[in-house]
Amino acid sequence: MKERFGWPAALFGLKCFLAGTLALYISLSIGLERPYWAFLTSYIVAQPMAGAVISKAVFRIVGTLVGAMFAVAIVPPLANAPELLSLAMASWLALCVFVSVLDRTPRSYMFVLAGYTTCLIVFPDVDAPQAIFTVAALRVQEIVVGILCGSLVHGVVLPGSITGVLLNRVQTILRDAERWSHDAIAIEPVAGLDTERRRLAQDVTELHQLSIHLPFDISRLAPRVRTVRAMQDQLSLLLPLGASVQDRLAMLKAAHEGAIPAQVDALIGDTREWLQSPGNDSTTRATRAQRLIDRCAMLEPEARADMRWADMMRLSLYARLATLIAVHRDCRDLYDQMATHRRAPVTARVAELLEGRRSRELHLDYTGALRAAFSAFVTVVLGCALWIGSGWKDGGTAVMLAGVFLAIFAAMDNPLAPLKGFLIGTIVASALGALYGYAIMPRLDGFPMLVMAYAPPLLLLGSLMASPRWAGIALPTLLGLGNPALLADRYVNAFAAYVNGAVAQIVGIWFAIVMVGLLQSAGVERAIRRTVRAGWIDIANRATLMSPPDVRGWINRMLDRIGLLATRLAAVRNHSGRPLDDALRDLRTGVSIGELRQLRLDLPPDQGASLGNVLGGVSHYYRRLDPDAPAPPAPDLLHDIDMALGDLSAHGRASVRRDGVLALVSLRRTLFPDAGGYRRDIA
Repeated sequence: MKERFGWPAALFGLKCFLAGTLALYISLSIGLERPYWAFLTSYIVAQPMAGAVISKAVFRIVGTLVGAMFAVAIVPPLANAPELLSLAMASWLALCVFVSVLDRTPRSYMFVLAGYTTCLIVFPDVDAPQAIFTVAALRVQEIVVGILCGSLVHGVVLPGSITGVLLNRVQTILRDAERWSHDAIAIEPVAGLDTERRRLAQDVTELHQLSIHLPFDISRLAPRVRTVRAMQDQLSLLLPLGASVQDRLAMLKAAHEGAIPAQVDALIGDTREWLQSPGNDSTTRATRAQRLIDRCAMLEPEARADMRWADMMRLSLYARLATLIAVHRDCRDLYDQMATHRRAPVTARVAELLEGRRSRELHLDYTGALRAAFSAFVTVVLGCALWIGSGWKDGGTAVMLAGVFLAIFAAMDNPLAPLKGFLIGTIVASALGALYGYAIMPRLDGFPMLVMAYAPPLLLLGSLMASPRWAGIALPTLLGLGNPALLADRYVNAFAAYVNGAVAQIVGIWFAIVMVGLLQSAGVERAIRRTVRAGWIDIANRATLMSPPDVRGWINRMLDRIGLLATRLAAVRNHSGRPLDDALRDLRTGVSIGELRQLRLDLPPDQGASLGNVLGGVSHYYRRLDPDAPAPPAPDLLHDIDMALGDLSAHGRASVRRDGVLALVSLRRTLFPDAGGYRRDIA
């Protein structure tokens, strides 16, 4: 409670109040028609971190300009055809919602703004098409004033830096990842590993969200985005590697009736000690890591034709453990690169990791985006039909707000909860606004008294916005206090107009709630099915491609899906955690598929037939999986894997033997964890 409502929240509320006051003063001074837009915008763009405020400001300016240009383009030719204008508005909002849901980064705010800015401009002034350019220009000016004031105050007055937050977060994630690997490779099983593994998957996704704002950070020492991308890539590799080492240790322990060979026990103990305290000196850390990697290489059995299953398991154990150690070393080196003031790579290995970095690949839910777009389209069309048919003068405000809220919450699986919060906040704001507008404001004289009268609720509500729990009610209450009947270029005591406007706001939000309930019910359950199914189709398609595999791109997409599943399963409390466990298994399957595809590409066509059978069998299995009743793979696939093991372990090149055994053993253990050991005589 102290952190939520203490000094940071109070400071944030004070900065929001200063930005809103400045935006209102400038708007009134230069004679803008509706200064409340500037006031409200300064609160909407508010963020605790300066970089996030600036990035959000840039996205909002671009989205506002695009939305205004579209409004100017469509209103004059369609002004006399309200049906066509309604369809054009609905189609534009649906398109913007579709793109914003697919984007899934803070940048999506730009597309949301482009959609609902058009609603803000067109619906209230549709009866005056000849003035649409003037209205659009004024809305842009008012919104830009609010953006600039918010960016100025939050970026100058005790600004919060994303760089500091990012570095602290990365340091925490590294410690958590090292602790997870330390526990995963323990000889004796450690409780709670599944929870830690899921958290690591979500942490990687969180880093991506933070890095979006990094180019806008005010700190001159901000790390480059490509360094954060490289860190994400290395962290992503830890999950399949740690799970592989954990599985091989369990198999080795079972094969020796609960005992572990002394040399394995010593190697695991030294590796866990290094993970527990890798050290801050990069040279010493790298030297210790290389010694452990060399020990793994020395203990690896040679891949050969007469190789036994136990030798294959030991080969897989030592190879995956060596890679796990190397990845942890690389993560620490990348953190040093992020924390350093120099742009030059701190090590030669870091220079390799930074080469050719690109944007992180995320899961794209086209079905969910189409569903949200369709909901927005139907809401606007039906709302316009009811508005036109009823002849209600303030119906445009209701349709406008319904479209706005459908756009804002379109990316959520269940928008009902935040919409209900906005409805409560709007009702509270309407009562509070009536008190201010018709009991307090008539007694005020001048801008200073207005600011003093508004200060108590604005400071309180601004502080509440710093809390995720209360922001959903605080923000709509602020929007109600910024009612156009209250914050205008001149005060007019028109209570009836205020009531009509307040009723239109409440009706608009209520209409959005009704439409969401009709068109997007059971959204979380369906989203879970779509996410699981998308991973399976991805594996099925990847298994049969004849192009170089993108292993890191696959891991990034799957970790993003795992993060989405974790959030959605938490929202469905009576749901089992099996989809999440299956997704983690599928992550390892996809990595093995990538290794086999690369090996198949490196081999002559006449030597890759057995691998083709394995990859085709995997593709067939995942393509036919049913999310409601996932079946185990058929025994024929196990036979194909064993046949490929026999072929590749007898290959003439040592590198092919080693790589083939490693990939096939991983695939076999992932898909058939309960199967008996490989035997050449039955392959």
